[in-house]
Amino acid sequence: MHTDPALLDPETPDEGRIPFARLVGAIEAALIGAGASPRVAATLARNCAACERDGALSHGVFRIPGYLTSIRSGWADAAAVPVIDRVGAGFIRIDAANGFAQAALEAAADEIRGAVIEAGVAVVAVKDSHHFSALWPDVEGFAEDGLVAMTMVTGGAAVIPRGARAKVLGTNPFAFASPVAGRPPLVMDFATSSMSHGDLQLTAQAGLEVPAGTGTGAGGRDTRDPDEILTEGGLLPFGGHKGAALSMMIEILASGLTGGAFSYREDLVFAEYSEDGGTARTGQLLILIDPERGSDGGFAGRTAEFIGALRDAGLDRLPADHRYRTRDEAGVRGIPVTPAIRELLEAGR
Repeated sequence: MHTDPALLDPETPDEGRIPFARLVGAIEAALIGAGASPRVAATLARNCAACERDGALSHGVFRIPGYLTSIRSGWADAAAVPVIDRVGAGFIRIDAANGFAQAALEAAADEIRGAVIEAGVAVVAVKDSHHFSALWPDVEGFAEDGLVAMTMVTGGAAVIPRGARAKVLGTNPFAFASPVAGRPPLVMDFATSSMSHGDLQLTAQAGLEVPAGTGTGAGGRDTRDPDEILTEGGLLPFGGHKGAALSMMIEILASGLTGGAFSYREDLVFAEYSEDGGTARTGQLLILIDPERGSDGGFAGRTAEFIGALRDAGLDRLPADHRYRTRDEAGVRGIPVTPAIRELLEAGR
């Protein structure tokens, strides 16, 4: 397993880099200054800094202005106390009370692990929640503890499937994590759209084009202009009708099952805050499985054997490989200071 990154922080990072712990502190201070409770601020700061540390820049400090906008406007309650209801041996419903999903899941951690111990599985349905980050941080820790974990979340409408006349789906990401004997967990996290909304925004800011098939613009025509996709059209699902079907499944599970708002309900997902760049108010589903319950054991070993076969076949990059390498480098040298980080640090002076 990887060492806690906070323990790897260099006292003096390379020039142009910042220790993980210092970045966490800067984010936490900004969130508290906007009105977040210390508990919620600590959770979100660790989450956001972890994304930045691992190279997921579209879900790192780049997201902080959106968090601050939602908190200051009152759209999201960053001091919310979630209501946790164990409705079955392995089924937990959480009303995030218009707070952030990561904080709600952390508050329910003991109840969730208790359900897994009792039932061997846990289905966690979160409603009335805001999730503005990558999903892999929500599942990686469970896999480190030997569990198989899956999660999915909806968001504001940003995707127009082929044949549709309007944006009806969110980017609707999905994450999966599995323990692997002798290695860090296998963790995958991807949007069911052709590109994440954050990456699309970063591409637009950089003045670059996106690959053909990423999205549509005015009149439904295909375009490589990210600004046009953002303002006049929408992203396409990845893989055509197959990606659209996966996205529909996530809408049903992460919104329909949980009681959160469907992505197309902009009046509920963003209300009057749709243009302020803030967070979406929807739902999230988390599923946990104890792979050793009732088995002959050795699940993580069999997974390791499978991954070994993939690498022997020539797959030299598997999900999370790049993220782990980036994390290890940041642990030794510090996290690269991007313009977004520099702006955060200057604002906190």
